[in-house]
Amino acid sequence: MTCRDCHLVFQNPQPLFDDLKGRYGQTYFEYEIANEANFHRLMELGLADIGFAGLTGGLPPDRRFLDVGCATGRLLEAMRARGWSVQGVDLCRQSAEYAAARRGVMVFTGTLEQARFPAASFHAVHFAHLIEHVPSPRAFLSEVRRILTPGGFAVVTTPNVHGLQARLFRGQWRSAIADHLTLFSGRTLRRLLAQSGFEVRATQTWGGLAQGTAPAWLKRPVDRLAKRLGFGDVVLMLARPRQPGQGG
Repeated sequence: MTCRDCHLVFQNPQPLFDDLKGRYGQTYFEYEIANEANFHRLMELGLADIGFAGLTGGLPPDRRFLDVGCATGRLLEAMRARGWSVQGVDLCRQSAEYAAARRGVMVFTGTLEQARFPAASFHAVHFAHLIEHVPSPRAFLSEVRRILTPGGFAVVTTPNVHGLQARLFRGQWRSAIADHLTLFSGRTLRRLLAQSGFEVRATQTWGGLAQGTAPAWLKRPVDRLAKRLGFGDVVLMLARPRQPGQGG
């Protein structure tokens, strides 16, 4: 369903979140293990595209990084190697146990709200391919803002409902699935972030044509064009909590 006023795309009626939580078990864990190298590569490319390292270079030495929906903890391990103190959150018990045993990182099993972190706990909160799964994106972003330090950063990645693939495949688009309760465009995500007390500092999209849907000679230039013109299959935004006195 599409909102007539703001053009946000969402499921109506929405499935019960308790039913959705049941999907994050052994099968989900095996999927994350099988794909973790590729998922981590894409997350690193996204962070590099928005200049995350340079933007956060002025943070204090004891900077703290939270990854919500951290899966196997691969990104947490990489950020720890860069000098961050790290913490994860994931619904999947198997993923949390794997991250602790294999990578030595702390992962809370449950939702971000259930973790009940103290206010201003983290200098950066990262959540990739997660906000489209939560029942209330606005409440989720409110909690992210609460636990961020005043000068902290939020990094959100989500499918782009106004991207080329979504426009081409419509109902057959690979992100038009039951697990995705809300689908954002760059415009609707930016509006929600602003309404939740954030200012967007950087935006990037990528992914023009899905693997296997076009020959390489066509896919490569379309992918480059999608990234350059902002109609990629995925949108990433880096935002900071808006301080008192700043405009919307």
